[in-house]
Amino acid sequence: MKRVLFLLLACLLFLSAQSQIKDPVTWTYKANKKAQGVYEVVITAAIPKPWHMYSQTTPSGGPVPTKITFNNNPLIAIDGKLRETGKMEKVDDKVFGVKVFYYSGKVVYAQVVKVKGGLSTNISGTVSFMVCDDTQCLPPTKKTFDLKLQ
Repeated sequence: MKRVLFLLLACLLFLSAQSQIKDPVTWTYKANKKAQGVYEVVITAAIPKPWHMYSQTTPSGGPVPTKITFNNNPLIAIDGKLRETGKMEKVDDKVFGVKVFYYSGKVVYAQVVKVKGGLSTNISGTVSFMVCDDTQCLPPTKKTFDLKLQ
């Protein structure tokens, strides 16, 4: 009887470990002051092997591209386009039927913002992304951030 209970408990522990939600990407957020009232918001994704994450420029019809949105703040003006830097790979994906653009290892997103009147405020927003490896894709995920600009 003890063996049966032990075996049942071991099976339950194994199944619960297998059903845990995978969240392989680690995100960091910071705001670098460039000049009075001018900041560079830097969002970094660390993507462990064997995972990869799709570029914000991945064409439609393919996997979900990464998208960073900033919440509306009347004290902040977005200056220019969001930059994406890292070692981008471009692959003709047979599953999606399009050329996909993705990053492995690390990708950095940077956006210059201007604060009106030199006041202290926060910038917040959401990162939406999807990661895959050679055998599976995880559902699209959203992460929120909130940074103090002072």
